[in-house]
Amino acid sequence: MTDALSLDILHADPKVVVVNKPSGLLSVPGRGPENQDCVVTRVQAMFPECRKFPAVHRLDMDTSGILVLGLTARSNRELFQQFQQRQVAKRYVAVLDGVLEAEAGEVDLPLRLDIYNRPYQVYDPLHGKASRTVWRRLGVQDGLTLVEFTPKTGRTHQLRVHAAHPLGLGLPIVGDRLYGSGTGPGQLKLHAEYLRFTHPKTKEVMAFTTPPAADWPSFARELCAARDDVEA
Repeated sequence: MTDALSLDILHADPKVVVVNKPSGLLSVPGRGPENQDCVVTRVQAMFPECRKFPAVHRLDMDTSGILVLGLTARSNRELFQQFQQRQVAKRYVAVLDGVLEAEAGEVDLPLRLDIYNRPYQVYDPLHGKASRTVWRRLGVQDGLTLVEFTPKTGRTHQLRVHAAHPLGLGLPIVGDRLYGSGTGPGQLKLHAEYLRFTHPKTKEVMAFTTPPAADWPSFARELCAARDDVEA
């Protein structure tokens, strides 16, 4: 990023914009004037033809990685339907605060909002919504574990809870200020590294991959770069 209002644009055409969101930046505007700076407002400033509500999906403020936005009403609607119908492939990487012994698996924990402690999500087998994540361990070094997450559902804070909860992996993501020991924005080591969708106009299958930021542990960045099975 070259200035406060810039974005890392991975792709742009008259229908679709794909960005690499930095950790610490909102995906959509929040409440109050102090929370208006976000991916949406920056895209609208950069692309004057952008519709008022271009967001198709979101990443948590502290999660970095790939977002696609629909610049027109039709492209936005068609992309949103792809997400709703689970026709989109997504993959994340995360650094866990501890050593994970298992090599791979799946977490299936129904989640719901804790209405007395927003925005926390809690495990609730009776009233929670289905939430599933496939994961695999990529490497361990210096008491940290790099994992790959492939979410099968898209619940709020799903990966963060699945990592931290004792019935999940039992290790919070490094820098998580809600479910771990993070102390401020921009510290979370959770990155949406891969996204594949169908272009709403051309029907071309489009796939994007981005590496984690430079402030990630070097072993994690090296392992991400060294993989040869990056297609989801």
